[in-house]
Amino acid sequence: MISHSRFLVAAAALIAGVLPVSAAQPINVIVNGAPMTFDQPPVERAGRVFVPLRGIFERLGATVVYQHGTINATSGNRTMTLHIGSTQATVNGQTQNLDVAPFVIGSRTLVPLRFIAQSLGAAVEWQQANNTVAITGNGAQNSNPSNASFYLKNKHPVSSASTLSPAIHAEFSEPVQRDSLQVSIDGQNLANNVYVNANGFDVTPPAPLTAGNHTVTVRGTTQAGANFTTGWNFTTSSASATNNFIRNVTPQQNTTVGSTFTLTGYTLPNSTVHVVASGQASVGGIFQVGTGTFQTDAQANSNGQFAANISVNAVRGEQLRVLVQSTAPGGASVERSYTFSM
Repeated sequence: MISHSRFLVAAAALIAGVLPVSAAQPINVIVNGAPMTFDQPPVERAGRVFVPLRGIFERLGATVVYQHGTINATSGNRTMTLHIGSTQATVNGQTQNLDVAPFVIGSRTLVPLRFIAQSLGAAVEWQQANNTVAITGNGAQNSNPSNASFYLKNKHPVSSASTLSPAIHAEFSEPVQRDSLQVSIDGQNLANNVYVNANGFDVTPPAPLTAGNHTVTVRGTTQAGANFTTGWNFTTSSASATNNFIRNVTPQQNTTVGSTFTLTGYTLPNSTVHVVASGQASVGGIFQVGTGTFQTDAQANSNGQFAANISVNAVRGEQLRVLVQSTAPGGASVERSYTFSM
């Protein structure tokens, strides 16, 4: 595993690398010794090999979300963003430049193979004798066995929700490695909204869902070192759905607080308000709830006002992140994040 800094340097250097493709022969792609087949064959443009995005991302162990011309991929602690028609990409938050932009052929989106593989931590070798791109080592390559006995419990919503903004929750049958967890709904990665501990997670979708069927997918690694992929389905209904809110929160964002303070605000009447506060930084966009993290629940009154008494171990100059999730009696949920100085 290469370090974060070395990875960025290597990725930047290899973006400019050219695969000396022979256009007269078909292009072959081999990942860890296994040939790949594509419904849209690899394409060469300006000496670069392009392949359909989903096939290559999945083979390299990455979760990919493609929406409105933007490609977001996550593999472990690596993240990548590309845009159709744009030569600008982002790798682990750093801007990189492509010589040739991703493009569309028919119904398939094609992405630069070398850049994708290198950005996900794989090595790329061009074998000119047989016009083959050989890729070895990647985010999916892991000697960890899968854990078929792992399961989720106390899932919510269980089967249906009468709101388009449900609070999604599940607990784990055994402890997990917090920074390995990936949660998505209908293929959309929710990493920036999830807060998780070793025993479970909570998340509210950042935007209302459409009415209908939805799939939650949960991937990660247990503390015992076994991989798992699981999830569940539920339906949402817009009938009598009410949007929740969190307003007029005090102390105000970015102000200085002490080790003990009271967080107040307004939400839908009689909502249950869950508050998590920690000076720890997030990892991969996931707010990790660990030892020393303060958690509490408060109940909004009939006017919607709530108050949560927070007590943390104060470290002068440290940033304190507070996540607030409010769930109304009808199930409508909303989540907000606030940052304070200690």
